[in-house]
Amino acid sequence: MDNKDIVKTLRKTASFMELHGENEFKIRGYNNAIYNIERITDPLEGMSIKELENVNGIGKSIAARIYELFDTGKITILEEMIAQTPGGVVEMMNIKGLGTKKIRSLWQELDITTIDQLRSSMDEGRLDTLKGFGGKVQDNIRKTIKFYLESKSKIHFSDGHLFSIEIIKKLESKLPSATISTTGEMRRKLEVLDIISLLVGEDQFYKLPGLLREDPLFTENSHSSPYVWRGTYSDCPIPVEIYLCDPGSYYSRLLITTGSEAHLAFQTPDSISFKQQLTGVEYASEEEAYSKVGLPFIEPELREGLIEFQLAESKKIPKLLEMGDLRGIIHNHSHYSDGRHSLREMAEHCKSLGYEYLGISDHSKAAAFYANGMDEDRVKQQQEEIEELNAELAPFKIFKGIEADILPDGNLDYDPETLATFDFVVASVHSVLNMDLEKAMARMMRAITNPFTTVLGHLTGRQLLIREGFPLDHRAIIDACAENGVMIEINAHPHRLDLDWRWIPYALEKNVMLSINPDAHAKEGYQDMYYGVCVARKGGLTSSMTFNTKSRLEVEEYFQQRVQKAVKSMKTK
Repeated sequence: MDNKDIVKTLRKTASFMELHGENEFKIRGYNNAIYNIERITDPLEGMSIKELENVNGIGKSIAARIYELFDTGKITILEEMIAQTPGGVVEMMNIKGLGTKKIRSLWQELDITTIDQLRSSMDEGRLDTLKGFGGKVQDNIRKTIKFYLESKSKIHFSDGHLFSIEIIKKLESKLPSATISTTGEMRRKLEVLDIISLLVGEDQFYKLPGLLREDPLFTENSHSSPYVWRGTYSDCPIPVEIYLCDPGSYYSRLLITTGSEAHLAFQTPDSISFKQQLTGVEYASEEEAYSKVGLPFIEPELREGLIEFQLAESKKIPKLLEMGDLRGIIHNHSHYSDGRHSLREMAEHCKSLGYEYLGISDHSKAAAFYANGMDEDRVKQQQEEIEELNAELAPFKIFKGIEADILPDGNLDYDPETLATFDFVVASVHSVLNMDLEKAMARMMRAITNPFTTVLGHLTGRQLLIREGFPLDHRAIIDACAENGVMIEINAHPHRLDLDWRWIPYALEKNVMLSINPDAHAKEGYQDMYYGVCVARKGGLTSSMTFNTKSRLEVEEYFQQRVQKAVKSMKTK
């Protein structure tokens, strides 16, 4: 059990304590413990109760709960509170944005215990007299519920990716000579998935359903057929489908099962659809199939039926970005704010992965309460440590950055003199996310025109399957970035993947440079760069338009010129 699992359980305990009206002092104690554990790099598991009690912010009571969690895999008081809570109220606790205090009011004052009751109560006007549930709040609750219900049957691509690896290993053990691939939305690398699709090509493919019935991890459903196994796998929360075929029809089946409906509907020169062209024909490769209709190979990520055929027909299919093109990573956090590892640990691990540089951008002072944001004194302290590490680790370089909060009025939360000390500034919104389009645009536009803004971080603030982003006019934002020379981040965290890949083509059209950033809060977070590259490829991103494919020296020169230009512009005001 790692520290993340402990934090997750303690946070859940604190939420249920609040739901059941527990003493606020006790709840504050749990939140304080969570805050401190998130900043500990050493694992707590294996510690004695005495050792746990000596960890800053934990204390005797919570140490006992953590030790119980190690010993039994659960916390008794949490289990008791869940048992005393109606199932529908427990489900409401999963709805991001509804809030524990509001759920408690609904349950205790109006006896609302299910999501359906909540929706009907709003329609009937029962919430109108409840304190804190005005018309605007109820509108937001409706949107939140709609988003939750639409998202509950989906998973993040990153989770599907791990499940697919596991399933493929299982299938390979049952049919060692089979050719197996992901397919469908999984192979197209959509950011969220509602099904995991695989293709198995083997002479004796018909044996696989029987082999799967003997495996307790696989459960078949009634919609299976001789050529498609359908069912569930282990604890994967979405369905699994496995297409079965002989080796000769493998590539035509791979193309048909991979492409979206719009992609497969493309009209070939013979006035038939691409799908009809593929059906019943044997190909030696996917490249051969595209060649038969006079087109170059189209990468699986692009097969959405959007612009790929126009690009192919005009011979403008781009060479997509690859992981090996990346030479450095920016937007990362250390223990100076809410990261789990020290500057040295973050830098040395980045260097060990073969990167030339690391951009450290801890949280700025506006985030002091929720993310241990840095005031000016701690900024200076961090920058001095970076200088020392750079002297030691050269030619590897740590660039001095900051993730500056975009305040509600659009300003960044340091004065120009402090901003000028950074090599780069990631400008991001972290608070007051509930904005209408007008307020959001005014806020973002002011940040874009700040001469010290280097890159916009996680543009809409969305968290996939958890909350929608705030509204933006993406075209106007991208146009403004083009005018002001501001980059846009593709936040590679698999729960964000923001900028949405659907806006990458417009950014490229406007010559706006994009940077793939992991937003890593621990050294393990660097691996999320893979997911950023996946969605970047979906949008047609190339190496030349990706900022962090630049060399260390190129990045250093770019940052220096931009800071000099910003300082000069401030002096002329």
